[in-house]
Amino acid sequence: MNDLLERIASDDAPTLSRLQAELARRADRAGALDVAYRTVDSPVGTLLLAATTDGLVRVAFEGEGHDAVLDELARAVSPRVLHAPFRLDAAALQLDEYFAGDRRTFDVPVDLRLATGFRRHVLAHLRTIPFGATESYAIVARAAGSPNAVRAVGTACALNPVPLVVPCHRVVRSDGTVGQYRGGVDAKRVLLALEAA
Repeated sequence: MNDLLERIASDDAPTLSRLQAELARRADRAGALDVAYRTVDSPVGTLLLAATTDGLVRVAFEGEGHDAVLDELARAVSPRVLHAPFRLDAAALQLDEYFAGDRRTFDVPVDLRLATGFRRHVLAHLRTIPFGATESYAIVARAAGSPNAVRAVGTACALNPVPLVVPCHRVVRSDGTVGQYRGGVDAKRVLLALEAA
C-alpha cells in the first residue's frame, strides 16, 4: 500500500490529495475520525489546527514542531488522527478574519480536554479579557480564585492548548513587559500590536 501511495505521490499529487480527502470524509462519516487537522498560514507563521468532534482541541505554532504535536494528540486524545481540513474550515476562517482585523472574538467550539484543574479556570478567565486589553499574571490569578498562584497562571498560559482562540497573549507581566509566550515573544508582540491598532 505504501509503495502505491509513494508512486501516486511522485506521479500525481492531485490524485493523492483527492484520495486523502476521500479517506478523511469516509472516516468522518463512519465515526472513525477522532482528531482532524490542517495548517493555516498567518502573520505569526504556519499554525496547526486540530479538532475533535467536540471542538478545536489544539492550535500549535511552527516552533512547537507540528509532527510532535500530532504525536502528542495521538497519545493524549486518540491515534485516529487524519488530515481533514473540512472539520476546521470555521476555525481557519475565523483566524483569517482575526488577522485581517475583522474579528475580535472567536465563537468556534473549543475542546479543553488537554487542560485540567486550575489551568482550566485560568483558560476560562482568559476568554473574558477583551480584544485590545491586557491583564497581568497577578490579576488573572485573583480572577481565577487563587491570588498567590501567579506562577501557576504563567504555566497555564504556557500550556494553553488553544492559543489565539483562548487569548493567553493578552496576559503580561505586572511591569507591563510582554513576558513569555508559547509561540515566541515576537509572535506575542505581533498579536498585541495587531489588537492595539
